[in-house]
Amino acid sequence: MVIISKTIIRSFVRNHSDIENAIEKWYSDTKAADWKNFSEVKTTFNTADSVGNDRYVFDIKGNQYRLVALIIFKVRTVFILFIGTHKQYDKIKANEITFKK
Repeated sequence: MVIISKTIIRSFVRNHSDIENAIEKWYSDTKAADWKNFSEVKTTFNTADSVGNDRYVFDIKGNQYRLVALIIFKVRTVFILFIGTHKQYDKIKANEITFKK
């Protein structure tokens, strides 16, 4: 899969260094994947959830953090929309969040 944008990951890791190994694992597993649908995402990340509007939520580091991604399966592209703590995640509408450059 093509992942856009690693900048969001780097920025988040600067302030939350404890997530570095877990998020790098997510990144490498996602990049190596060739998902065609959500069922295939679940085979890689069994705790992933679909929240509608092509948005998917991934638990990172034992659910201490959440990552929301927009996945366009047809073009094999994953847009990282949000990374945050579980508490921060609870304050957003994951199915409405948009990509910010």
